[in-house]
Amino acid sequence: MGTTTSAIPTEDITGLVLAGGRGSRMGGVDKGLQNHLGMPLALNCLLRLQLQVGSAMVNANRNLGAYESMGVPVWPDTQADFAGPLAGMLVGLEHCETPWLVTVPCDTPNFPLNLVERLAAAAQAEGADIAMAATQEPEPQGQPVVQVQPVFCLLKASLLESLQTFLDSGQRKIDRWTAQHHCATVVFDDSSAFFNANTVEELRRLG
Repeated sequence: MGTTTSAIPTEDITGLVLAGGRGSRMGGVDKGLQNHLGMPLALNCLLRLQLQVGSAMVNANRNLGAYESMGVPVWPDTQADFAGPLAGMLVGLEHCETPWLVTVPCDTPNFPLNLVERLAAAAQAEGADIAMAATQEPEPQGQPVVQVQPVFCLLKASLLESLQTFLDSGQRKIDRWTAQHHCATVVFDDSSAFFNANTVEELRRLG
């Protein structure tokens, strides 16, 4: 690749599309394979992510052949019973061959084209182990509230052991694990870029 972000060389970052969920709010379908703009939702995300990283892979737990046809390695959870985004992050870290891993969910295909660049810059500037995206969401009182988007996450590959220990203890909450480490937060102005399709109706509303 040879290109660089402002802080971390692109080839030092592996991208992971998280497509291993149950899709329960979409009727239990494999969300990443739902059609968006003529192609699977996860493929939209993968193509956008590949513009920003050195290599990429997918975390999926069903229909592995369909995901493998997207042309990148596909890894199912090693944790049982759809253990959530952290289980996907764990398998990503297990197969990551670069110093950094960045994750995006399969249901948010319009995430910013400078997502990885800005997360990398923040991680480097703050000496952080993790950098997460956040958005400003309007509140009824008119005061915007910063909403962290923890599945848009850049993390050091060296956090593998920490995450394995956390999941082995039976815990699942992302914020509880990330709180154990030095985290940087990057606020993005365009909250609509992080609009995610949890339901069929939300999928129709995606631009």
